[in-house]
Amino acid sequence: MNILVCIKQVPGTTKVEIDPANGVLRRDGIASKMNPYDLYALETALTIREQHDGLVSVITMGPPQAEAIIREAYMMGADQGFLLTDRRFAGSDVLATSYTLSQGIRTIGSFDLIICGKQTTDGDTAQVGAAIAEWLDIPHVTWVRAIRTITERGMTVEKNMAESIETVSIQFPCLITVDKDIYMPRLPSYKKMIETNNRTITSLSLDDLPDQDENHYGLNGSPTQVERIFQPDDSREQVIWDDAMDDGADKLFTVLINEKYIRT
Repeated sequence: MNILVCIKQVPGTTKVEIDPANGVLRRDGIASKMNPYDLYALETALTIREQHDGLVSVITMGPPQAEAIIREAYMMGADQGFLLTDRRFAGSDVLATSYTLSQGIRTIGSFDLIICGKQTTDGDTAQVGAAIAEWLDIPHVTWVRAIRTITERGMTVEKNMAESIETVSIQFPCLITVDKDIYMPRLPSYKKMIETNNRTITSLSLDDLPDQDENHYGLNGSPTQVERIFQPDDSREQVIWDDAMDDGADKLFTVLINEKYIRT
């Protein structure tokens, strides 16, 4: 089975400055890591490969330093990696990001299964995976929490619907996004780090993609624009009451009504 995992390098800290001019994160000079949900996606791919054989590839879009997470994927067991990197990709929203990744996937080749984490910790839109599938015109299932069966033609999965669990059968080629409950990610291997130290990472720019129209990428290809961005106010008011239980309960009940958390 030929499997592709979409991964992303995200800030390793919550203390990230924001560029007020275009509303994007200033990523230069800050510690980065692989998006945590992508670790579950990669583990899912590696587990499937162990059970059904095949090849696991990873792809990411980002600056040259994003090679670091591909190296990490190699240390976990990925077979090959691809980096979409070009200044013309900068500032992409969900639509432009998913389109760029879909173009990169078309350039690399065909895959039986594409796996994404359900969302990223820097964007939190949970939309890129499904959008990639739409661009590639393949079926997809999001928020997958378990894989029941895999056959030559397709797979049956459990989808987390918050209030219920839905069982879905889907045919290959397809895309799934996975939740954190699906498998426990393995640790990177020092032995694999040594073995893959010189393994090639294939870099692709806009000039390598089937569609080379710059208006479809980066800020030019992003129909959504940030109107205003700001740090959230995390100030909290703390009140301590030293009352008897009944008096304290009555006081809390009054506050909840006045603040409109409950109504009578």
